[in-house]
Amino acid sequence: MVFSGRAHPELAEEVAELLGTGLVPTSAYEFANSEIYVRFEESVRGSDAFVIQSHTAPINEWIMEHLIMVDALKRASAKRITVVMPFYGYARQDKKHRGREPISARLMADLFKTAGADRLIAVDLHTAQIQGFFDGPVDHLMALPILSRHVAAKYGHERLAVVSPDAGRIKVAEQWSNRLNGAPLAFIHKTRDEHRPNESVANRVVGDVTGRICVLVDDMIDTGGTIVKAADALMNDGAAGVVIAATHAILSDPAVDRLKNCPAAEVVVTNTLPIPAERRFDKLTCLSIAPLISRAIREVFEDGSVTSLFDGQAQ
Repeated sequence: MVFSGRAHPELAEEVAELLGTGLVPTSAYEFANSEIYVRFEESVRGSDAFVIQSHTAPINEWIMEHLIMVDALKRASAKRITVVMPFYGYARQDKKHRGREPISARLMADLFKTAGADRLIAVDLHTAQIQGFFDGPVDHLMALPILSRHVAAKYGHERLAVVSPDAGRIKVAEQWSNRLNGAPLAFIHKTRDEHRPNESVANRVVGDVTGRICVLVDDMIDTGGTIVKAADALMNDGAAGVVIAATHAILSDPAVDRLKNCPAAEVVVTNTLPIPAERRFDKLTCLSIAPLISRAIREVFEDGSVTSLFDGQAQ
């Protein structure tokens, strides 16, 4: 049985359709004091339940709804509860940078475990070690095959370079390189002020990008500051052009304006998060993540192999 919260119903409907089923009818609303109420309109006893909710703004509201849905399933005797979070909220708070900070990504995993989740499915976690925060199986899906197929089809005939916006994502850039005929790698050496969130300074390009179309790859675009500064640095270093590819299009203000006015020819993202009409712009290409999520759900349901979706590679 497939369930959806109210954060991104279009994605859940597409996933259910690809699985050849429908979403379970659900009543969900807020009380006058903004408390959330959820009730499923069909019996879920003994079911293999997949609860889909993407943690978009207002993020705390949708996470709470997700937790309440899991609790409702547990108390209604679902056999196994798999939480499907295309975007894992609080994933960037995965370690302490300074004293007296929380590790909120771990808290998230604990909340879902306590609510009754047996398993998590997530797409492109901010860091792979978050898989270890949850005490149970975690299927970490990669949007890389979907994004790289589009880039290869459109730009494969060009001289390409794969660029990571920071040194920490070189491993992902290597996987991109393998899918783009061994395109050379580069990365942006940057510094970040830990006292000022969502701000970074692009310092210099490490690697040769002269005369190449640079595929700038990241897991998410939030305010767009990091990725736009990286695109500017590449063009200043002699790149022939820039294509941005990222899984999660958070697109907080002023991301849309920044991306519209940046030198990138195309911004390729997936629909792990809803992108309203006012956040869409001419050079934005949004690819559907639903086929990947539906295949993963099918493999879990049939006790198959999720790793087989990625040529045996885990991330």
